[in-house]
Amino acid sequence: MIEARHLRVLRAVAATGSFSAAGRELGCTQPAVSQQMKALEASVGTPLLVRSGREMRLTQAGEALVRHAAGILSGLTAAEEEVAAIAGLRAGRVRLVSFPSGSSTLVPTALAALRAAHPGTRVSLEEAEPPQSVELLREGDCDIALAFRYERAPGGGDAGDTGSAADGEWDDLVVRPLLKDRLVALVPERHPLARGESLAIGDLAAEPWIAGCPRCRGQLVQVCERAGFTPRIDFATDDYPAVVGLVGAGLGVAVLPQLAIESVRPRGARVLTLEPAVRREIVALTLPDLAQVPAVTATLEQLGRAAARSGDVRQ
Repeated sequence: MIEARHLRVLRAVAATGSFSAAGRELGCTQPAVSQQMKALEASVGTPLLVRSGREMRLTQAGEALVRHAAGILSGLTAAEEEVAAIAGLRAGRVRLVSFPSGSSTLVPTALAALRAAHPGTRVSLEEAEPPQSVELLREGDCDIALAFRYERAPGGGDAGDTGSAADGEWDDLVVRPLLKDRLVALVPERHPLARGESLAIGDLAAEPWIAGCPRCRGQLVQVCERAGFTPRIDFATDDYPAVVGLVGAGLGVAVLPQLAIESVRPRGARVLTLEPAVRREIVALTLPDLAQVPAVTATLEQLGRAAARSGDVRQ
């Protein structure tokens, strides 16, 4: 295998004509130059230099290697500089996938802070709900996935497909906890229950429902069934503004994450605290190897800070 340091010595010998002159140029001794040239000739399996009087002359193989050495060394220098830029956060790319309510709340704050601190780091953003976002991460199609899973429902039992804090679905990933997002109830402003500050989900047993994403929909059904009823879902949409609009128009009630409400003005609807509390855990996920990449680490750090600021606002 040809080593870059040996190529640099060979070029110095070719340029100066002797081991001693090459040593002076490189800042090393003549025996060190001789030793490295012997190692290079052993690597390529043929002589590269012949002594001609007091000077060294390149063989045909030596001339060929010197001819290629300039391109090899310049390419290596460029690669070293690029890697150093990425390691020093002067450059780099992070592919982020987030669910919609995270994209509209946590992500903008985090990416603005990241750009201010490291303007050379570029972040791309796509939207996907878990578990699709988690699969994109595992398949190598993103570097960080913002995801969520629901805590165990009040009264015990298993959260099933909606996930739980103990079901091990992310054991192969690096998990950065961000915040706990409480669900809230959404009712039309003229609804009799809108005059209160909180309600139990069983109070809405007879109401038509507007449901959200598949994972949220599954959680809604489980929570309602634990309260003793099956919700009559008239509308289902992944679009949170659409959910709010349908509730505001008096077409039903809904349960949404508080993070979703923060990015939507609930016109015509009233937000109420849901009792007992139902929460989802918001996390940032990455692969173990990616967690060592400086740009990924910096992005995770800024997502954590954005989540902490969001928690401060809620208190």
